[in-house]
Amino acid sequence: MGGVSAIAPGRRGGAQLAHGLHDDGLLSDMNAAPIQAVGRGGAKSWRNMPRKTRTVLHLIRSLHPDYGGPVEGIRQLIGPYRAKGWDIEVACLDDPASPWLETFPATVHALGPSVGGYGFRPDAISELRHMAPGYDAIIVNGIWEFIGPMAILGLAGLKTPYYVFTHGMLDPWFKRQYPLKHLKKWLYWPFVSYWLLRNARFVFFTTEEEKVLARQSFWLYRCREMVIGYGTSRPTGDPAAQRAAFDAAYPQTVGKRNLLYLSRIHRKKGCELLIEAFAKVVGDDPDWRLIMAGPDATGWRPELEALAKRLGVDDRVLWTGSLGGDLKWGAFHAAEAFVLPSHQENFGIAVAEAMACSLPVLVSDKVNIWREIVQWKGGLVEHDDLAGTISLLERWKAMTPDEIETLRTAALACFDANFDMQVSSARMIDVLEDQASERSA
Repeated sequence: MGGVSAIAPGRRGGAQLAHGLHDDGLLSDMNAAPIQAVGRGGAKSWRNMPRKTRTVLHLIRSLHPDYGGPVEGIRQLIGPYRAKGWDIEVACLDDPASPWLETFPATVHALGPSVGGYGFRPDAISELRHMAPGYDAIIVNGIWEFIGPMAILGLAGLKTPYYVFTHGMLDPWFKRQYPLKHLKKWLYWPFVSYWLLRNARFVFFTTEEEKVLARQSFWLYRCREMVIGYGTSRPTGDPAAQRAAFDAAYPQTVGKRNLLYLSRIHRKKGCELLIEAFAKVVGDDPDWRLIMAGPDATGWRPELEALAKRLGVDDRVLWTGSLGGDLKWGAFHAAEAFVLPSHQENFGIAVAEAMACSLPVLVSDKVNIWREIVQWKGGLVEHDDLAGTISLLERWKAMTPDEIETLRTAALACFDANFDMQVSSARMIDVLEDQASERSA
């Protein structure tokens, strides 16, 4: 069941409704499922009533689609959770009126609006504290935003266990690339993030690589680590129809050899390396296109467009902005390879999505699932520099149709063995089941 929850300060709705039910003795059973009330701006408010299934609450700063992999990861977990008899709800710091919440396929508790990119919303601490006993587990997605102190203070002393997904936020690349920002994080770390991780039942990592790298950012580091895996679901819908929809929207790609980049436009992703390598390797061949799909996270796109123009390939580099639904899957089906020369990539949901579409992936060795890609021969891997990115495209360009078809088959096999959410989510659910059983014993 889906819906949007709102706190309505000053009204007997949202948080006020919860307080009233407790004070009146009407909420004796906090193992609950949502009921509907009216909150701020006419948004729906969901409070606790008896639940029939075990339920996990995911905390996240925002469910905006541009927030990237963590949002898509939660979305992809919904089906596997329910198939195993668990329900999933989400608490975020978005404004309840945010349009992207209405289409999210699970119950959402919108505890915002919050202030700034940090998501400051102190009222959300008490709201979380009233909500938490109604859940069998809570998973915190991220460590550098207000949901960190919100979890520490809101869950202190409660029996509901919480877990943390760091989502690559402890990768030492950030320490090397942004030393001043890392210094600011050191001022924050011993008071908030360190304790968030240390007090968690487990800290989840998507790969062994991520776990090892996480130990290198701060010498003050102690937590119960667990590699849980991650993944996505196979695409649904008609591939031919999806391809037709993309072709209709972007006719300049029809009949061309399309390379697809689908991720945020961000400096850590190596976008400039890809454009330079594209110009170097296939810049004089009019049959090639580079599709740059994704939101401009930091306003970098105009600079990259100028780079493409300076290199003489601006007429062959296509900027689509964010893609979703059939257009996104159509982009995968219209491409002959997916490219991501990232300097830091915790997992790369889009990489797994590409392989789920039998699309070979050309990635850097800073994408933390590169070892699985090499092992299963689902793509090509090189270093995250210009020479490495050029090598990726040169190796791809030199491949025969038979070799490409072999890679397509291997890419899907790599996905099925390692990144199918049905498989990876089962490990997480096993952990939650074990902990829930211990709690009720």
